[in-house]
Amino acid sequence: MARITQPPVSRCRRLVGTFALAALVSLCSACDEAALDGASTVASAAPGQLSAREASAVLARVGDKPITLGDFAAVLERMDQFQRLKYQTSQGRMKLLEKLIDAELLAQEARKRGLHKRPEVRARIRQILREAELAKVYRALPPPGQFKPSEVAAYYEKHKQRFVEPERRRVSAIVLDDEKKAEAVLKKVLAGADGKAWGKLFYADSITAPEKLNPNAPPELAGDLGLVSPPGDVKGGNPRIPDSVRRSVFTLENIGDVADKIVAAKGRFYVVRLSGRSKGHTRSLAEAERSIRVSLLQDLRKKKEDELEAELRKRFPVRIDQQALQSIKLPSGVGDPK
Repeated sequence: MARITQPPVSRCRRLVGTFALAALVSLCSACDEAALDGASTVASAAPGQLSAREASAVLARVGDKPITLGDFAAVLERMDQFQRLKYQTSQGRMKLLEKLIDAELLAQEARKRGLHKRPEVRARIRQILREAELAKVYRALPPPGQFKPSEVAAYYEKHKQRFVEPERRRVSAIVLDDEKKAEAVLKKVLAGADGKAWGKLFYADSITAPEKLNPNAPPELAGDLGLVSPPGDVKGGNPRIPDSVRRSVFTLENIGDVADKIVAAKGRFYVVRLSGRSKGHTRSLAEAERSIRVSLLQDLRKKKEDELEAELRKRFPVRIDQQALQSIKLPSGVGDPK
């Protein structure tokens, strides 16, 4: 029998994430090793593959709460194939059973203390029940590979703009916190500094330069801020590259070119260099097929979710008190924009 080594209250508070499982799984204070051994092949199967008689076989009890072979198999079903390997031996199955016993012990103690009535626990239970209901819907959906080629092609034509990948440019920058110093560095760079000289200036002057020089780092990539797509492309932004720097690098023509003006952003001054570029590209249908199939499944899931929610709203009428909603007063700071 697994032991409770911490005070019941602290252990119970850790129960919230697994409470629904504990509430559904019933466990006991004695277990039959022979029953576990005899269930070695059956328990690895999905609960739906067990007969009603097999699924109801009791493996253990906690008080008057049984844990059945069906409960045991359901836990295994939720694991991936690598996790299941840990529970193929007799010793492994006993460890899993002990975990379920622990869960029920904590669940019973939590109920005794009324923790299941707390708002945060009830909210978590509602979320788990929602996910369980949606899981039933998802199981009826086809896998991505079963969508017809015609459906994939139609999706590609309808959303072709999604598969256009714009040009991306690699930005390097010498960053200073003094405008006059930045102007002086820019003059040195524009005087004819090549990649090697650029690296020296970066390590000598940039406030972003590391304390130690990496001898293996290409000097022409010193001050690398990463890739960025053209201004206005939402997907190709880069948090390390301010918008003004982004606009500046897209005025340059050739790799190695340096902007002829200092770029100011957020109290810093950037000497901007174009250090690389990748051409724009439109992914072909073949290149995009896998992601399209995933998107088709996601769209179908969303459609089924909406249909289920619409059906449930018919069965369980929803009434919103707009006056009460408008009169809500939140504590200071709650709900404020970040």
